[in-house]
This record gives sequence, structure tokens and C-alpha cells, in this order.
Amino acid sequence: MMSVARKPLFASSRPALLALALLPALAACDSPERQAARQREAERVAAANHAFDRDQQLWREQRKTELLKPDGWASLVGLHPIEPGSHYLGSDPDNGIRLGVGPAHFGLISLNNGRLRFVPERGAPLTFNDQPIKGAVTLLADDYPAGPTRIGFDEGKGGLTVIKRGERYFLRVRHSQAPTLTGFKGIDYWAPQQDWKLNAKFVAHPAGKTIDIANIIGTIEPTPNPGAIEFQRDGRSFRLEALDQGGEQLLLVFADRTSGHTSYSAGRFLEVARPNLQGGVVIDFNKAYNPPCAFTAYATCPLPPQENRLDLEIPAGEKTYKPPAAPAHAT
Repeated sequence: MMSVARKPLFASSRPALLALALLPALAACDSPERQAARQREAERVAAANHAFDRDQQLWREQRKTELLKPDGWASLVGLHPIEPGSHYLGSDPDNGIRLGVGPAHFGLISLNNGRLRFVPERGAPLTFNDQPIKGAVTLLADDYPAGPTRIGFDEGKGGLTVIKRGERYFLRVRHSQAPTLTGFKGIDYWAPQQDWKLNAKFVAHPAGKTIDIANIIGTIEPTPNPGAIEFQRDGRSFRLEALDQGGEQLLLVFADRTSGHTSYSAGRFLEVARPNLQGGVVIDFNKAYNPPCAFTAYATCPLPPQENRLDLEIPAGEKTYKPPAAPAHAT
């Protein structure tokens, strides 16, 4: 007779005995101290998420407020080249520079050797820098440190300023009842994502370096270019040339794989704080925003230089804006 090996009597209970033996260790892993540590970490993460969401919300509210100011970008109603010589100005068809809004006859504007002069039409209800205009005045363009002088009309609702792009001068017209302002439809955004807020490195250029920046009206502006910002995404390195416009922040004008599809075709802007002493910067693509040209045909937006056209899809920040239909009489 063949003998059959007998199994140990308690073989089937060994896993249970092992579990019982591990209970003290498992209990130690879930000690009050560890539970408290997990709770603190959960609270820290929740607070960080709340702070991030709140920061994004505040930024979007401020962005909308700036855009919709009575003299903000959405208030533009005209952009007219000023050629050398003298030109009558007003909404009447007999003017050399015909405006789409305002009095029939503003007066005479002259450009000679880079100097601009304005002689108001007698009795025209105009102001100069918010004061009643009393006679001929010199107009300063936006390249002056104090900013451009302003001719007001329609009881302050409208305004004219001179801007200089390259060697050309233009008359910029604003009105607080602009269709782009009164018909504003709101901005669409991608949902904020913390992984699009990136730590990056600022790489300084030699002092005084500039980069040629073309704008949407065809002029080219040598623009201060203090350095580039390098960042990593999906295991790849990217670089954006930074522009210095004299403010507290640097400006990035960039395009990416969403441009012309789900974001504005001519690229987007992103402002970043100046680097710390170690060259560190934070770039938050959730705050990438549309240039003024996305909202009005009367802006002169800079275009992304070739260096800032990224082979990367950035589904963060503002999406393409869909403006209201322009009225038939707009000029």
C-alpha cells in the first residue's frame, strides 16, 4: 500500500497566524502621529489648491476689468495713418481723415518733420488732456515718457491719441460706446491646471541686446531683449525670448500648436516676474492671454518672433475670442 504524506495539522492556518503577528506593526503604521501627519498633508494640499484656484480667479477678474475699462483695448473704434502735411479731421465725408465717430469737424492736424500740431475747429466741443481746448496745441505720441496727449470729445466718452510705430504715426480713436466694448461676449479659458505653472530659468543676454519684433500692421520694432526663459515640458527643453517694456514684468510673445486652432492665430502674451538672484522664474501658462488684436481691428499688436514659435501644444490660458459682428458703418 502506498503511503500518503500527511499535511501538517495547522498548515491552512499559517496565513492567519502571520497576519496576527503583523498586527502590532500595522497598528504602528497607523499610529495617531501618522494619522495626524496625513491629515496635515491633506490640509496643506487642499490649502495650496485653494490658493491656486483663488489666484487664477482673481487674475481673470482683473484681466476682464482692464480689458473693459472705458478707455481699454475693447474701446478702440479707429486707427488712421497720419501722412506728412496737413489734414482736416472729423466724421464728415469731406475730411482728409474721416473718423467713424465724433463731431463732423474736429479741426486740422499737421505732421511736419516728426512734429504734430492740432488746430481745433472753432466752436468744436473738444478737450486737450481733460481741459477745454483754447487754441493750437502740440500733440505728443505714445513714445514720449509721459505718454501721449489726448484730445477728448463727446463729453469725455471719446478720445484721440497719436501712436508711433517704426517711423510712422497713427491716430488712435477710442469711444466708451464702441461695439467691441458694449457687445463684449466674455473670454473662454481652459480649466486651470497646476502642471502648467512651471519653474523655469532666466538666461541673460549681453546688456543692450534687442530683438526685431514685427507687428500686425507691418512695421518692425527693435525691442529690448534682456534674456531668454528656458523651461522643461514632457521631457523636452523649450526657450522663449523675453521682452523688456520697462515695467515690473517681462513679456513673452509666443505661438504654440494651439495657435490658429483653439487659441488666437497671431499668438498670445504672457507676463512673468523678473528673475530672482539665482535666475529662477515662474511661468504660469494658465495666465497666457490674447493680444488686443484678438478683440479689435484697430490695435497694432507685436507678433511672436521665430524663436518663440513653439513645437508644443499649450492648452492653458485664454482660448480664441469670438467677437460680436461689426456694424456695417464701422470704419
